[in-house]
Order: sequence, then structure tokens, then C-alpha cells
Amino acid sequence: MPNDSLRHAMANAKLTERNLAERCEVDVKTVSRWLADEGRMPHPRHRWAAAEALGVDESVLWPEAIRNVVKTGPDREVLAVYPYRSACPKSVWRTLIANAKSEITLAGYTNYFLWLEHPNLAKVLKRKAEQGCRIRFLLGDPDNEVTRQREEAEAVPLTVSTRIRITLAELDQLREVSGIEARFGDEHIALSVFQFDDEMLVTPHLARLVGHDSPMLHLKRLQNDGLYDRFSGNVSELWSGGRNIWTDTSSTPTT
Repeated sequence: MPNDSLRHAMANAKLTERNLAERCEVDVKTVSRWLADEGRMPHPRHRWAAAEALGVDESVLWPEAIRNVVKTGPDREVLAVYPYRSACPKSVWRTLIANAKSEITLAGYTNYFLWLEHPNLAKVLKRKAEQGCRIRFLLGDPDNEVTRQREEAEAVPLTVSTRIRITLAELDQLREVSGIEARFGDEHIALSVFQFDDEMLVTPHLARLVGHDSPMLHLKRLQNDGLYDRFSGNVSELWSGGRNIWTDTSSTPTT
């Protein structure tokens, strides 16, 4: 049975099969198979990319996919699991950032990859802050002992402190923007939490692995004291104990 919902969405968005294939980074024959068979279920990252490209919810295009993942237990807040952070599609990040209205918290120890993968991030965050969204960065201190020990464990050319200083340089252009805050923290070296209103991406850092090689969870808040609330509470506690970066000149990047 053909997927008429997908075909109608493509027509409304004025996208051809080739256009959609390019946006989803798949072969055009793959899109043809999606159209021909309503029961053919694309990989989650391809469903998300298609939904974003077409401007509709995933459940409109593949309702069976949503029914198949309905959960009732404590894991129902887990929307997706990625064996590597780098496996999470960039479209997921873009959608989460774009849709956040009240809060964006980026509690990665370096946050370096964000600037690398999203070149216009500073402009986007400035615009979000001007629209009333509270934006917080929680970073590691590039000069402390925790950072030095992590650098020894990772043993990679682009060191932890260097990655932090790159983020500090990017943040410097946002320091006067109302609604954007940045603090140093020392206790989230092994856990990155990226919060966007009621959704978040969580990465526990494994042993000597750098962030993009560690696993990632995509969570959505659906209950009190669930996984989302547990991680959110942890970030709030770390933030409360953090030090304001823009009044702490000891680690300000040199020019």
C-alpha cells in the first residue's frame, strides 16, 4: 500500500524524490521505496530528517513507527539511543535548538563540537536570547587539575583545555547579550547534558574516549522524577555551584 501521507507532504513542500533524498542523505531509490510501501519503516534518523525537510511531524508520515515505540514503563522518556554521539543526526540538534522557547542549557565540559558542527550557533543563540529564551553554558575550567587529568587520559592532539578555550573565544562575542550566562564547573567531566525545554541529549563519557565516541540518549520529560528530571536536577545543582566565567578572569582566553 503506497504512503499517500508522505506523497502529499512532499507535494505541499514542493520537494521531488531527489530533493528529499538529498535532504535525508539517502539514495533516491530509497525514497521511492518509502513512497511505494507504507509499511516500509525508514531508520529513525531518516524519519526525523524527512519530517524536518517536509515541515510535518514524524507521526503524520509514519504513524506505525510511533505506535511501535509507545512505552509505559520508566524508560518511556527515552526517545532514542545512539551508540556514539556522532551518530545523532545534526537535524536533531537543529530542531531542538530551533524549537526551544524558554531554556537551552549546554552543559558539556568543552562544548567545542557545537561550534564545529553549527557554524552559525552564536547568531542563533543571540536571536533566541533576544526572544526571551534563557541560555546557559556550563564549561570545565581549562586551568584546573580535573582538566589536566582528563587530557592525560584522552591523549589526543586537540586537548581538553584547547577545546574549552575555543568555546570561550566563541562565547566572548555573546558576553553582553542579556539572557546568556556562562559558568565554570568541575564536576561534569564524565557527563554532558544538553537541555532544550522539555527535551535533552545526555552523553556519559566512557573511560578514555572523547565525547563523539561516547553514547548518547535523547530524552523527553513525560513524568515527575523520571530520567529527565534526574539529569535536570543534577545540572541545576552543578550550575548553582559554578563560577561565573565573565567575572573570573583567571581563565579568560588571550588574544
